[in-house]
Amino acid sequence: MTSHDSAQTPAATPAVTPAGTPAKDPWDLPDVSGLVVGVLGGTGPQGKGLAYRLARAGQKVIIGSRAAERAQAAADELGHGIEGFDNAEAARRSDVVIVAVPWEGHGKTLESLREELAGKLVVDCVNPLGFDKQGAYALKPEEGSAAEQAAALLPGSRVAAAFHHLSAVLLQDPEIEEIDTDVMVLGEERADVEIVQALAGRIPGMRGIFSGRLRNAHQVESLVANLISVNRRYKAHAGLRVTDV
Repeated sequence: MTSHDSAQTPAATPAVTPAGTPAKDPWDLPDVSGLVVGVLGGTGPQGKGLAYRLARAGQKVIIGSRAAERAQAAADELGHGIEGFDNAEAARRSDVVIVAVPWEGHGKTLESLREELAGKLVVDCVNPLGFDKQGAYALKPEEGSAAEQAAALLPGSRVAAAFHHLSAVLLQDPEIEEIDTDVMVLGEERADVEIVQALAGRIPGMRGIFSGRLRNAHQVESLVANLISVNRRYKAHAGLRVTDV
């Protein structure tokens, strides 16, 4: 039973599919505690923060970087059993791989790891952004989004998109017990999306929310430009909450 089950009343009538079978509870998520999660770009602020939070929640985490020694140094700094390897070895050793590399190196990194990432669930959290005197603005890749670029470059992998809107500052702050935010998760296969939702839900304060297929990833990635504007104006570390869910 999940924590959301308590919100259902005993008298509630379960939804029924056209075939007459009860609809699956969207909060009935898989147990992902035994999965090894690799974070490519795990020495950068976002990747490092995600690695720390997942490992602190009890997940087995591997940090990947272009240089194995940098990955190991970051792993040693974070503790919680995190290991560090070069990107290729981190990908080989992981069940689920989070891509948190800079947008400028996104395509080349994934193309170079096509073989290592084959058969893996790849979770892209990269935000294609540009910056000028007016602030951050969204870029639109030829494929439509970073996630769709990943799917095009990794035909042998299952690609999902998530973890775009998280503050690296909050993720890395050991004094903060809970991260008050929802994680929008996009993907083509329900089973893959639910794995990512469950991983997000392991971090106290977070929920993973299904938010559509990969064709809708562009607007989710782009929203980070708006959050940067919010944070600059209000000197905050804003996240998102989806209401009535």
